[in-house]
Amino acid sequence: MQQPHRSGTLKQSNKAHKSRHRSKRGISAAVKGKVNVKEFVRRNRRELKKDERRHQALQIRKNKRDEVLSKKRALGGNRNPPFLVCVVPLNAQLDVQSALAILRTCSDGALISQSENGVLHIGLPNFKQRFSFICPEVENEFSLLDALKIADTALYVSSALDEPVDEWGEKVLALSMAQGMPTPVVVAMDIEGVNPKKRTTEKQNVQKLVSKWLPDEKVMQLDKSSDGLNVLRRIGNQKRNILHHREKRPYMLAEEVEYVPDAEGDHGTLKVSGYLRGMPLNANGLVHIAGLGDFQMSRIDGLDDPHPLSTGKENTKSDSMEAESIKVQVLQVADPAKQESLVSENIPDPMDAEQTWPTEEEIEQANLETQKKKVKKVPKGWSDYQAAWIVESDAEEDGSDSASGDDDEDNEEFMSCEEDNSDQEENNEDNDFESVTESVMGPTDDRYDETIDVQEEHEMLQKLAAAKEDQQFPDEVDTPQDMPARERFMRYRGLESFRTSSWDPKENLPEDYARIFQFENYERTRRRVFKENEDSLINMYGSYITIHIKNIRQDLWKSYHSANPNAPLAIFGLLPHEQKMSVMNVVLKRTGASDEPIKSKERLIFQVGYRRFIVNPIFSQHTNGSKHKYERFFQPASTCVASFFAPIQFSPSTVLCFKEKKNTKLQLVATGVLLSCNPDRLIIKRIVLSGHPYKVHKKSAVIRFMFFNREDVQYFKPCKLRTKYGRIGHIKEPLGTHGHMKCVFDGQLKSQDTVLLNLYKRMFPKWTYENCIVTNRDSDAMTE
Repeated sequence: MQQPHRSGTLKQSNKAHKSRHRSKRGISAAVKGKVNVKEFVRRNRRELKKDERRHQALQIRKNKRDEVLSKKRALGGNRNPPFLVCVVPLNAQLDVQSALAILRTCSDGALISQSENGVLHIGLPNFKQRFSFICPEVENEFSLLDALKIADTALYVSSALDEPVDEWGEKVLALSMAQGMPTPVVVAMDIEGVNPKKRTTEKQNVQKLVSKWLPDEKVMQLDKSSDGLNVLRRIGNQKRNILHHREKRPYMLAEEVEYVPDAEGDHGTLKVSGYLRGMPLNANGLVHIAGLGDFQMSRIDGLDDPHPLSTGKENTKSDSMEAESIKVQVLQVADPAKQESLVSENIPDPMDAEQTWPTEEEIEQANLETQKKKVKKVPKGWSDYQAAWIVESDAEEDGSDSASGDDDEDNEEFMSCEEDNSDQEENNEDNDFESVTESVMGPTDDRYDETIDVQEEHEMLQKLAAAKEDQQFPDEVDTPQDMPARERFMRYRGLESFRTSSWDPKENLPEDYARIFQFENYERTRRRVFKENEDSLINMYGSYITIHIKNIRQDLWKSYHSANPNAPLAIFGLLPHEQKMSVMNVVLKRTGASDEPIKSKERLIFQVGYRRFIVNPIFSQHTNGSKHKYERFFQPASTCVASFFAPIQFSPSTVLCFKEKKNTKLQLVATGVLLSCNPDRLIIKRIVLSGHPYKVHKKSAVIRFMFFNREDVQYFKPCKLRTKYGRIGHIKEPLGTHGHMKCVFDGQLKSQDTVLLNLYKRMFPKWTYENCIVTNRDSDAMTE
């Protein structure tokens, strides 16, 4: 029989036809009976009809409306604290007491009372709402900020007769928006005193000026009793602005303050009474008094509301007897075993470190220092054998000791990253610069020189020149000729790539980093702390309570109270860990109020959330990645990150940066938000060494003026070079003994090109934290 043909391995196999169309039978055969999950679930769910969908939407809308109405009805009354209103004039010459006088007499049935600290309380039974009014001092920025921190509504008062918004008014609006503006209400007074034909025009002028800051706010009139009633109705019914940096913490305004000294007399207990707002307060936690610091509590007492909404005539006899019998109720007593500690710094153990046997070089250096520091006083002519029997005396100051002391200072400056003269940067001890202020009339030509500070003008000129040079030639420095570059730039290193090269954040940390605390995960701890605070069992919101704050120094309280007799006393409850020191990073944006550059490590006043302090920050770029470039100057119209040592605070929190002038005036130079409390943020300083082509041959070139000796060329040979025109290269070999070197690039150099070498080192902030309080009306900054 004939055998059939069998195809071999070399048989040609053509591709199957690629068709996008498949029949239903083919699809079912491919899936083999599998059913999609969505189709399976949808099959068991009954689809709603048109009428049922309409009814469901109506129910959802009704539930949301009922929720909003219940929240609005809960406002006011005796179960909630009064609406706290901060009355702020937009003109420094305007007296706000005239506005309060209209609000007092706006209703016949209004209940008027006033607390010891000057807080005016107005209760309207027909509205079922209560209002509290505070008036911070004019021309006192810190007093204004403390009042706006705790206020529910900011009542801005302007006048149609005078300038509606003057320089102080613009500063008020700028500070309010930077810190976080409460619910704003703008009123215009004295419109009735204007010609009736010009009243509408005057009101429109005020509206136009205010619209630059508050575009959606309508200006109301306040001249009659009916106007006052409309203003109170507007305050009680409008939607509230939520400020998250205070709503996450308990806070209160002190209406009654009493200081009780202890038996010793050095310390005492401060009894503060007021309405609690925000989150629940725990007696085992800590409280922060604006301008004084952090303290512990001994107990919390509950009191009867001193400003009730009802007049008391309708109360029965049993209610009055019960009120008299229950005057003070102890709500919570602090437990010493569970109370939060006031320890803010970690005490480092110098022996708790890696113990290694010293090298021979370290032993020789230690012996050399011992010989230098130990000096014996022996009579003239004595031998070494006789001198060995004399007891060693204290070290005397001689030339060698002073030299070693200078070396120690250099080491300390390196660890804290203080700039020295070798960096070719001016170290100005006085960092306060101000523009020349003149009177309204202006000084005469004969006495004009008396208003000019020549030293200040010279310092400002140097600072502007250095900032301009840094902006035109960023990070470029000249190689010194009097000392080797390998010694001058010993602490710098080269990187293959600033973005991708690794840098250990725990490497060569200064001693100050042993005193701070660090989170393993800042965001996770923040979410956990907020969750635990919301789940607190004891909720005293709206209650009139008395907080017993213990261990307050008597001299500190007297100095604060004498300097701020009428300033509002704001108290904030601290969350866990918020009293401990760490490295705080805040994002800042320059304001248009000042055009002068701010140098790194310059003395500035910061307000982060509820806390105010003085530090010398260092600046870095606000970029992504693990490393951030150090900025020598905070240039105008720019954004950067400021890093400094400060107590921990959980975001979100607003940041205000002030600069103190020599005439004790404060200037808002930057605003921003809290970024994180992370000591591992790598702030890298870059310096650029430049050289110029001497001879160019294709891809190789001879470079000079970057180094001035052969050993420096050999030392920096592993570093990568780049040029301003985009060429990349490396050092091949040194030529001669005067610092010339042969380099190879990825393309031919141009004769006008410049060769650059980048070197990097990490920068650390200095420990310059100081608590800042207000001392007088001119906002002097006093440190504790």
